[in-house]
Amino acid sequence: MAPGPGSQPTGPGQVGRPILATRDLSLWYGGSQALSEVTLDVPERQITALIGPSGCGKSTLLRCFNRMNDLIDGVRITGDVLFHGQSILGHDMDVNALRKRIGMVFQRSNPFPKSIFENVAYGCRIHGIRKRSELEPIVERSLRRAALWDEVKDRLHESALGLSGGQQQRLCIARAIAVEPEVILLDEPCSALDPVSTARIEELMRELRETYTLVIVTHNMQQAARVSDLTGFFYLGRLVEFAPTGELFVSPRDPQTEAYITGRFG
Repeated sequence: MAPGPGSQPTGPGQVGRPILATRDLSLWYGGSQALSEVTLDVPERQITALIGPSGCGKSTLLRCFNRMNDLIDGVRITGDVLFHGQSILGHDMDVNALRKRIGMVFQRSNPFPKSIFENVAYGCRIHGIRKRSELEPIVERSLRRAALWDEVKDRLHESALGLSGGQQQRLCIARAIAVEPEVILLDEPCSALDPVSTARIEELMRELRETYTLVIVTHNMQQAARVSDLTGFFYLGRLVEFAPTGELFVSPRDPQTEAYITGRFG
């Protein structure tokens, strides 16, 4: 039987224990409810995709995992979000330390108006690594992991704003992994990219899965099918179905999931 909402998928698509989880998580922006009692386990070193129509709560959930919703006025949350089994919602949580362990890459690439080198080194400097001799190997390693080193190794001191859109997005991934996170959250990372750049990012995600846990929000169901191990379908703020990707796309358990993936709405 395919797992339903809130259950933990089993089978060849799952490796390792849950690293992130939500328990009856609900969220309101002022008087508008964006998430409703979402219970979800994210296994480590896997790619979990969140799909669903616009405004269904996917990106809101993603921002809950590293408390980015704290930056929005009027947000109210009930339920819990767990990282390694510990709640991250308490007032005593060091949010900066949390975001070091759970990095984020946004829909549109957002390189800083600095050199390529300084973009990648930025987070390391914030966390106290400032010696050039320490930063140089971190920058090279991060750019290699982001499949960008060979393209920029002779341009490290040029502005990151001179890179192409696809290169900028890979630079943002390099910047995220430079501080050695455990989880990378990707919010529509390919929506503004051409097909060639999208293919490079998807290949990179599959490579990063060997080291990191990835959670990706995407409107592109084909992308979810290509890169993810597990997929959750959201509709009107609720997690309708969560299953190994192959099962969800081939034999969805819920009629709403089937209607969405066959194009009848969304």
